[in-house]
Amino acid sequence: MKRPGSGYVLKFISGKYQGGEFPLELDTELIIGRSSDLDMVLVEDMVSRQHSRITTHGGELYIEDLGSTNGTFVNGEKVSKKRLKEGDRILVGTSIIKLVAASDEDGGGTSPNIRDLPDNAYQTPQSMPAVASTRHGGTTITGSISGLIDEVPLPDLLQLFSTSKKSGVLVINSQHNAELFLRDGRLVYCRTSNSPDISPYKAFYRTLSWVSGTFSLEQPSAQIFPEEMEASTEALLMEGMRQLDEIANLGPSVPALGQTLSIKKPLVPPLRALTPELLDTMQLVHNCVHVEVVLNTSLASDFETFQDLVYLLQNDYIQAS
Repeated sequence: MKRPGSGYVLKFISGKYQGGEFPLELDTELIIGRSSDLDMVLVEDMVSRQHSRITTHGGELYIEDLGSTNGTFVNGEKVSKKRLKEGDRILVGTSIIKLVAASDEDGGGTSPNIRDLPDNAYQTPQSMPAVASTRHGGTTITGSISGLIDEVPLPDLLQLFSTSKKSGVLVINSQHNAELFLRDGRLVYCRTSNSPDISPYKAFYRTLSWVSGTFSLEQPSAQIFPEEMEASTEALLMEGMRQLDEIANLGPSVPALGQTLSIKKPLVPPLRALTPELLDTMQLVHNCVHVEVVLNTSLASDFETFQDLVYLLQNDYIQAS
């Protein structure tokens, strides 16, 4: 006889098998690990034979780490036992799993929503891409940390990697491409494809504004950088989110990166009314024209430069075209 569904599904949002789902049943427990006789089998070196357990007793969901080598994380926090709620993101090995409400068509079923694959699906992660299949009544999933930043926003992703002390190159493909270099969970450098020469801080803060695209954690790089970022990942995230909030508060007058600017002719308002900083920004507009180039060239932060540009636009010193 089928057990009733819990109303929740474990949805894999990292790896090439992203979107794979495992419905949870009421009043039962789910063991996750590398051993082939478990309920959910994750075939990768960073997962212990018996890694963690999810229980659904009494209408409440809990996850418990079973003494794993690399730990179990919920929303970036390493846990021994924690109550789960809808939307929580669980990191086990290189798999990011989100707890989501079951859709009506799931009907609380007892079988994973995973298609059958041929026998060669049971190869190791080194020999083939990420795959999934049912085996011994469980679910086998292999693969690396990759997915959509639509599903896992970049701040959440970096918090996960910081707490779990991941090393590697986080590659983001969005409106542009970016590479974020991580060392034991700490962000040490960032660069973007469209502006490779700007400071790693400016590159990182701009990357934080990207809300759609893909991410993939690649192998660590031995590259040496001229200017490593010294602040903690948490401090960088806080400053980056502060700048984004401040830019948003400037309102609709903030010019887009792709816009061009020019000094108004005739120039009616007096230059003597401008501060030295505003005069410097106005000179950048005259020399650089494109908003993104102005931001790249400015010695001030993007927020401070945008603040100057909004003032100059609103007071008829410059115009957008």
